[in-house]
Amino acid sequence: MKYIFGLCVLLLVFGCKKAEKNTLEIKKKKEYVMYEASEMTLLMNQMYELNQKIKEDILAGNIPEEFPDKFLKIHTAELSNFKTRDENFKNFSKLFIETEKEIFNTSSNVPVEKRFNNMVNLCVSCHKTECTGPIPRIKKLLIK
Repeated sequence: MKYIFGLCVLLLVFGCKKAEKNTLEIKKKKEYVMYEASEMTLLMNQMYELNQKIKEDILAGNIPEEFPDKFLKIHTAELSNFKTRDENFKNFSKLFIETEKEIFNTSSNVPVEKRFNNMVNLCVSCHKTECTGPIPRIKKLLIK
């Protein structure tokens, strides 16, 4: 009986050690995949920063004069893997460029604050149909 008990204890001890070793090996093999922003995500962040600067200029009484050409990349920037450039996206992109350019139209009779807010509201409208996450951040651009 002692021998059987001793054998069971030995099997249990060595079995546990093997299980611990396997657990350690599994933990070592676990790899973490870092999120890599798409070209469009990076562009949207740049556009936000530029529009934040434009807002500050408008609030300081300066009328923006030069449309940032990098905004035109909205038509070609690579999207995230799970997104597609459908007709809705293309239409909103085209409208965004037109609305953004209107901010820089020095001959417009519409106040620059209103033109700027039109652009921000268009961004919100597009993001309601596509990527809703940044809407609260975008709304912070509105001039009150």
